[in-house]
Amino acid sequence: MADRELEKSTRLVEAGRRKQWRRRLVNAPVERASTILFDDVEQLRGTRAALGVYNYGLQGTATQWTLAEALTELEPGAAGTALYSSGLAAITTPLLALLAPGDELLAPDNVYGPTRKFCETILKQFGIPTRYYDPLVGPGIADLIGKNTRAILLESPGSQTMEVQDVPAICTVARERGLVTLLDNTWATPLLFPAVAAGVDVTIVAATKYVGGHADLMLGAATATGAYFDRIQMASWDLGHAVSPDDAWLGSRGLRTMGLRLKQHEQNALEVAQWLNEQPQVGRVLHPALPACPGHECWKRDFKGSSGLFTFELKGERDSFVDALELFGIGYSWGGFESLALPVDPYRTIIQPPAPNLVRLHIGLEDPQDLITDLKAALDQAGRSP
Repeated sequence: MADRELEKSTRLVEAGRRKQWRRRLVNAPVERASTILFDDVEQLRGTRAALGVYNYGLQGTATQWTLAEALTELEPGAAGTALYSSGLAAITTPLLALLAPGDELLAPDNVYGPTRKFCETILKQFGIPTRYYDPLVGPGIADLIGKNTRAILLESPGSQTMEVQDVPAICTVARERGLVTLLDNTWATPLLFPAVAAGVDVTIVAATKYVGGHADLMLGAATATGAYFDRIQMASWDLGHAVSPDDAWLGSRGLRTMGLRLKQHEQNALEVAQWLNEQPQVGRVLHPALPACPGHECWKRDFKGSSGLFTFELKGERDSFVDALELFGIGYSWGGFESLALPVDPYRTIIQPPAPNLVRLHIGLEDPQDLITDLKAALDQAGRSP
């Protein structure tokens, strides 16, 4: 078994479950610890901070190591995974670790709002400017690289307007120019888009979402190749990042069923998106698996499926539509078992959003026909609103 490559569904079950960590248990137990005791001073002085080594609570215990190793195993070619208390921290910390004053970052113009805010505040204060590019630029990114450009951030698809980037093409250019690439891969996870295999150096997920899957924890992860992992992990510890063992345990539990849940999210979301695409009150449906979505051809070529998040243009009154929904919660985040609806107003500087009246849906694990019935009633009500 050890000599052959396991399928992803099998790896989801087996990854990270070292016997020395779980002993006779199926799962590694929740080990809560701040102080680790040593037998003597020599052992204390000879123990270095490293994953898998009991040193201090900041470096974790078997509970955290199990999840980190499992996420690494889902990205063949990766050297390790650093864990964080949020998806945003999993984006910002690698940027801080890999950039220095005077360096320039290229980021897509559809980037996640809090990431953009970090670029325009903290990075700027540290003397690291950010220049934004059209997410559909593809190999044309070569023309945007300046003498101080050191990193390219990608987000594919964009979390609000769903553009799918030509990640392999951008990464090829980056490698040729000696730049590091970082991808927010939360929408797809490694199951639907194997990022390291596509040339990405650092692949990031807000594990709050599909990894956890139950809307009950905050968690992030950055999985990196050997050229960058140690720098990211050491910077994470130097900045004091730590994930609670309880959240890490929940993340590991969610990971084991993520493949099954993603298949159901995909099936349900496609059924709802295709229905919306036929409604007169709806403009474009921005779902990567549908031809109208920008970058659809890249999705078709590179991805192994789709997840539950997409956006559509509403022709009626938006707030009354969202308020009229009964089975959809109104709230931030996504990736849990529950369906959500959120009015979104993307902020951009170089490209315009598809329309000013956008609604983002996360389709959960409910019966899609029940969701469609709920959406139809809300569309009808919004159409009657003055």
